[in-house]
Formats: sequence, structure tokens, C-alpha cells
Amino acid sequence: MHQALVDLWYGFGIAVEPHNLMWSFVGVLVGNLIGVLPGMGSLSAISILLPLTYTMHAVPAFLMLAGIFYGAMYGGAIGAILLNLPSHPPHAVTCLDGYPMTRQGRGGVALGITMIASFFAASFGITVMVFASPLLVKAALAFGPAEIFSIMLLGLVAGGTMARGSPLKGVAMTIVGLLVGAVGTDVNSGVIRFSFGLPELSDRIDLVALALGLFGVADFLRSVNRLKFIGTETRLRLRDMRPSMAELKQAFPPMLRGTLVGTVFGAMPGTGPTITSFIAYALERRISRSPQRFGRGALEGVAAPEAASHSKTQVDFIPTMSLGIPGDAVMALLLGALMIQGIAPGPQLITEHADLFWGLIASFWIGNVLLVILNVPLIGVWLKVLRVPYRLMFPCAMFFIAVGVYSTNNSLFEVGEVLVFGIAGAIFMALDFALAPILLGYVLGPLAEENFRRALLLSRGDLGVFFERPISLAFMLLCIALVVLQMLFAVSAAIGKRNDGASP
Repeated sequence: MHQALVDLWYGFGIAVEPHNLMWSFVGVLVGNLIGVLPGMGSLSAISILLPLTYTMHAVPAFLMLAGIFYGAMYGGAIGAILLNLPSHPPHAVTCLDGYPMTRQGRGGVALGITMIASFFAASFGITVMVFASPLLVKAALAFGPAEIFSIMLLGLVAGGTMARGSPLKGVAMTIVGLLVGAVGTDVNSGVIRFSFGLPELSDRIDLVALALGLFGVADFLRSVNRLKFIGTETRLRLRDMRPSMAELKQAFPPMLRGTLVGTVFGAMPGTGPTITSFIAYALERRISRSPQRFGRGALEGVAAPEAASHSKTQVDFIPTMSLGIPGDAVMALLLGALMIQGIAPGPQLITEHADLFWGLIASFWIGNVLLVILNVPLIGVWLKVLRVPYRLMFPCAMFFIAVGVYSTNNSLFEVGEVLVFGIAGAIFMALDFALAPILLGYVLGPLAEENFRRALLLSRGDLGVFFERPISLAFMLLCIALVVLQMLFAVSAAIGKRNDGASP
């Protein structure tokens, strides 16, 4: 512990050097601004600015890119809560309760809780990185293909059965997400499947296009005849961001549980913040005494996923830098930035490039403090977005969505994907189908399939491999328990309706 504190102090010495501090500030500022813009996110921002790092030293380059990453996470929550536009896929979960809170005139409280949850979770994640990174790396190495598949299966089952509305509809939407995720080149065989002769689909359907289509364009299409934006008449002030003691007491337990979920999943290679936020949300909905509040403005539905995604974002650097296994597309870009600088990820990185590793950890704390300082005076600007007439908001948001999606891969085809998923999402919403399980199936499906096939390959086709190891067995039993519980709930509800119908 003493050595960790010494190393952290060394890291602060690196992070507060003027040029490093400047690039860290630039990163969090750019990330925050881009995260707020509908259609933009850390993925497109880092993609655009990655060539800039070619001529920079490794430490300031990586501090800037990392600042963009978690800065966009802060900004993305603002867009999700105020406009129902998740510029970063994990914030699709925040939309479910954050946007209803805005429509109820509680958008300031949602933003205040988000800032508190984000800072708390990020600080906890950074502390874990400092004191427990060697232990977490060892724990991550204990997860083989069977364990990872069982976790992904649990996420799919939980997300489908615990979605808003009918569990059967939730499962149906999860299957739709699995089918969407199956499009593209098969990882194991290299065969292109379900592309319908379109070469643009050989590299999967774009995640950003899917999220923005389902959660951004769909809502705009359903509201296209509205003359004013919801909340235009609402007076929201800076002090509206300060939650009451009762609201803090209500939000703290979900915040703590979300932080722990994000920390656990952060140590697991191959999982991103999207999966983590979905699982944290599903957990809160399952243990809640009034789950019907979720999707209608539940404070817990904002605090838990935001805390989970931010703690995951910080801890996610452990498998990325120490194992070379990125958790999502953004981490893959950051991994590429390391390799561009001639730095090989691995356990030796901590000792061979101590200035980069410990300077990065120290910059996380500095960057998160900068984000809080930036967001407090700027929150009035974000709240004024609510007072922009809808006739102006609609084309501006659609423009930023199109620009953001196009800038990711310079592909007009992906802009068309956004439109297709937006129309499909509007139809599903009109039929009262939950959209979140689609994104969940898309994210988890390919990862579950890859590890399922890998586990069977290692076990020579023996399905018992998923029940032989303790960790995998525990998650498989949880999956079975969830399915059985939902069946019991359905039977109980059917019996209750029959008795109500039979009674005079």
C-alpha cells in the first residue's frame, strides 16, 4: 500500500506538469462538449483526433484521448437526460428514466444526481486501479470462455425478462437484437452472413447508428408534429440541480451498487460499459419494491447505470493496458493509440512506462474534478437547450446525428442505417415494445456466441463445460432461476386474471 501511494504521488507530479495538464484539460473539455451534442460521442471524437497524436509525446497524447473518453461520458448523460439522445451507447439506459424525469420537470435533479454518481463512481474506480489492479488482473485471468458466456447469457436473460412491459415482448426484442448482431463476418470462420449482398454489412451494423436510430431518431419521428419541445415552459435554474437530502438518500444505495457492478465488470476483459449499465439497471429494477416506476422517471434508474458506466470506464483501463484486451470500440482505439506510440500493452507496461501509467491514473482524478468544475457553470447552457423551439431542435439534432454517424467511418450507408433503425424504433414504440433489449442483444450476442463456440471447441463439444466450473455454474443457475421466476409470475398473473373474471 505504501508503494502504491508513492507511485500515485509520482503520477500526480507527471499529471500536473503544465503541458500535460493543458492536454488533459483540452481532452475533458472537448469530450464534454462533444458528448452533449446529439449524434456525437467519444468514438467519433477520438477517431478524428487520433492523427493529432502521431507527433505528440506518449504521455500528453494518451492523457488527452483518455480525457475525451470520460469527458464524453459526462456530456453524453446530459444529452440523454435532456433530449433523449444517447451520444454514447451506455447512455441508452439513462434515457429510460432520465428523459421522463425531464418531462416531469425534474431534469435538473437528474443531472445533479448524475454528476454526483459519476464523480463518486469514478473516484472509487480510480482507487481500485491504484490499490487492487494486480489482484483484479489475476481475477480477470480466471475467467475463461465458459465463464464469460455464462455472464453474457445472464445479461441477455435478465435484460429480456426484466424489460419494461411484457417479459415476452422483452425476449422478442432481445432476439431481434441478437439477429441484428449476427450480421457481418463470422469471427471464427470468416464467412459473411446475413449481409443480403451488401458489402457495407460485412463489417457488422454500426453500434452508434443502431443506438442513435433507436433512441434518437425514433423519438423525433414520433414527436414530429409537436410544435414545442417538452419542457419549454419549465423554469429550470442552477439550484434545481441540487437534490434534496431525501433524493440523495434514495439515490445513494443504487449509486453504490452500480459502482460495485461497474468495478467487477471493469476487471473482466472483453466487456464494455454498455453491458455494465444494462446489468446495473436490471439489478435495480429487480430488487426494487416498486419496479413499475422504472421507465417512468425513477431516480434509481439514473443513478445506478451512470455510476456503473463511470466506474467501469476507469477500471476498464486495467485489462486494456495490462492484458491488451479492450472492453469496447473506444478502448480499442486507445489501445491503437498506445501501439502508435510504440508502447506494447501488457503487465510490463506498469514498470517500463511508469510515467504513462501513473500519470494517467492521477489525471483521472484531476480530469474528473475539472469536469465537475466545468459542468456546474455550464449547466445553465445545457438547460437552455430545452427552451429551443422544436421546429429548430428537430433539424439541428438530425443534422448532428447525421454528421456524427458519418464522421465515425465516413460512410453514408451508416447514415441510412440510422434512418432505418429510427423508423423501426418508432414502429416498435407505437406497438409498446421496449427498445433497450435490442441494443442489449446486439452488444452481448456476438460476444456470447464467440465464447460459446470457443468453450465448445476447448471441451470438444461437451456442453457440460458450462456446469463444471464453479463461476460458470453459478451464473447458469441464476439464468435458470430468472426464467423459472418469470414463468411463475406469468402463471400467477394468469390465475389472478381468471379469478377476477370469474368473480361477480
